[in-house]
Amino acid sequence: MVPPERVESFPRMPRSSLKSNYWRLPEMSVRMIRLLTCVSIVACLAGCQLATTGKNGHNGNWAPLFDGTSLGGWKQSDFLNPGVAYAGDRKLIIPAGEVLSGITWTADFPKMGYEIRLEAMRAGGSDFFCGLTFPVNDSFASLILGGWGGTVCGISSLDGEDAANNETTTSTNFKNGIWYSVRLRVTKNKLEAWLQNEQIVDADTKDREIGVRIEVEGSRPLGLATFQTTAALRNISWRKLAE
Repeated sequence: MVPPERVESFPRMPRSSLKSNYWRLPEMSVRMIRLLTCVSIVACLAGCQLATTGKNGHNGNWAPLFDGTSLGGWKQSDFLNPGVAYAGDRKLIIPAGEVLSGITWTADFPKMGYEIRLEAMRAGGSDFFCGLTFPVNDSFASLILGGWGGTVCGISSLDGEDAANNETTTSTNFKNGIWYSVRLRVTKNKLEAWLQNEQIVDADTKDREIGVRIEVEGSRPLGLATFQTTAALRNISWRKLAE
């Protein structure tokens, strides 16, 4: 700031100069700065809102169910003598147990109108390495990959029939050490699933009895389980579908 005693030493400017664009620039710059600041604040708030909403997937964006470093949001499923799940190297590992091993989601999750996607690998063993249990309104079902000796895929259960004995039954020759992409869609009156981007389940659920086998009740409401098999999972996420 110029000291007061030196102010009068500045030369007086002609009146014509005071009307020039040069002397209006500071005012225009201030207005522009204010405008840009307001725009930035609005954009920032919008971004924060998007990030907050996207975190739980309710706005249709894919949101993670696994952070790649911990079991945050998950707990060990209540199975007899299971392998203890852990996270490492951006993967979630479910070691083989005496019978079943798995993890169960502990936070809120929708009952209808959503998708789940993940990548799964059978790292050891020869039975199902992805038993994805999920809510269907007030019931639950399981998507089984590689069950009944290693090849059977399908939904357990529809009208009391499990994945090996209903219309969703398919067979895939899974190889250990290979990553498989999985996607599940739950909508009104329909269950759909894709394996390696090929649809393997397209089941009409209207007026049908939906349930899980008693052995995997510990996976409810949302869980991942294996049968005497070690699995590696990654890129687990979900999104809410439009009504």
